[in-house]
Amino acid sequence: MHQLSSEIRVLTSRRTVLLGALALMTGCKQKLVIDQQPSPTFKGVDLTGASYGRDFKLKDVQGRERTLADYRGKVVLLHFGFTMCPDVCPTALTRAAQVRALLGDRADRLQVLFVTLDPERDTPQVMAAYPAQFDPSFIGLYGDLEQTRAVADQFKVFYRKVPTGDSYTLDHSVLSFAFDPQGRLRVGIRNTESAEDCAHDLRELLT
Repeated sequence: MHQLSSEIRVLTSRRTVLLGALALMTGCKQKLVIDQQPSPTFKGVDLTGASYGRDFKLKDVQGRERTLADYRGKVVLLHFGFTMCPDVCPTALTRAAQVRALLGDRADRLQVLFVTLDPERDTPQVMAAYPAQFDPSFIGLYGDLEQTRAVADQFKVFYRKVPTGDSYTLDHSVLSFAFDPQGRLRVGIRNTESAEDCAHDLRELLT
């Protein structure tokens, strides 16, 4: 009887080791399949997995509260700026319009959002007209001073007023942000990148 119990314990031990080995092999196989999936190669800054830029809560020009969830299913290109910007902002929005053209029949899956950093001067009426000059599909978003600061901080966007005579301009970050259709921050688009490079990155997100 003692010998039989010992044999049972040995068989049980071997079975446990075998099952553990099989589980390990299965886990390795699954990991191998995941690792073999090709990762997108972006021309811009790969921000996949970034701990910031998760969401925003702002108003559109109709006064409706907007978040990233409202644009789920589309690639979102988000730019921070102000309507009196002399160069960077109009250049970025002109490029965005060119990108829409380059996307062809997939252009409707791109939503361009322009967030003002200057809500004191960029009223809803101004924000309705300014982005539309570049493309009728572009949407302007705004908040009050506190909301604007909170969203800028969420995206690590720098901005500050610079006095100019009896008025002011703004110094601000120039990186645009691209989100995939699931609403995840994926790419930072530099202001020096071409429309072709930007379109390349957005196509990667659309596949």
